[in-house]
Amino acid sequence: MADILKAILYGIVEGVTEWLPISSTGHMILLDEFIRLNVSEEFWKMFLVVIQLGAILAVVVMNWSVIWPLRRVSDRDGNTRIAWKRNSLQLWAKALVACIPAGIVGVLFDDWLDEHLYGWICVSVMLILVGIAFLLIENRNRGVRPRVRKLKDLSYRDALIVGLFQLLAAVFPGTSRSGATILGGMLIGLSRTVAARFTFILAIPVMAGASLLKIVKFLLSGVSVTAMEIAILVIGMAVAFIVSLLVINFLMDYIRKHDFRVFGWYRIVLGTLVIIYFLLVRGV
Repeated sequence: MADILKAILYGIVEGVTEWLPISSTGHMILLDEFIRLNVSEEFWKMFLVVIQLGAILAVVVMNWSVIWPLRRVSDRDGNTRIAWKRNSLQLWAKALVACIPAGIVGVLFDDWLDEHLYGWICVSVMLILVGIAFLLIENRNRGVRPRVRKLKDLSYRDALIVGLFQLLAAVFPGTSRSGATILGGMLIGLSRTVAARFTFILAIPVMAGASLLKIVKFLLSGVSVTAMEIAILVIGMAVAFIVSLLVINFLMDYIRKHDFRVFGWYRIVLGTLVIIYFLLVRGV
């Protein structure tokens, strides 16, 4: 029962932090420092990524009309046929272009990154640095009219640049995938709304691919999985899905009226507290 309650907590943290630009992986790593699941090390590494599938499903459900590439059309005689939706196909193509940089690095260096960078030092430093970047970019963009104000006007060049910023999150835990892509988008002239919406769509292939990679590696490792571990994963994903529905709606409403400064300050304060905790309390 204790591990089930912990799985619910992990699902809540994942659902909240995956979409807010405050680093879901960073928060999950930090949560593990205080509340550990009774699972194998191999399962934990897989769980940390695959729990994101619940959050992905929330994006799919909320954006189904935009991402589904097929539609029904009727002719004058009332006959119907299936046709491709051009805007949806172009959006998927742009998302795939943006996935290329992080995809290459993830496949080649996934194990090395897990071993060397998934710890409190990298998380705390990146929390602070990206928080400062949010404050600087919001100050720079004050009063500036965004160049791209509609998702359909996003170019392939814009998508690739956003993908390069996403690479930061793929390499450095604590960066925040949504934070990096939103920052990159705002830096090249995307409105906050467009940057956030493209970030959500981009999460589908990115997180699905990362989850598939982790699952395959886990299965190939030959490590056995217990019924409790399966229950922990399923419950965590289910909770992440429900919480993500609420958080995505909140964030889209929030950024229509506010900027990202509050998240910048949150990151700086949290990163500082993490450093203080590990240096002074834990004596690391």
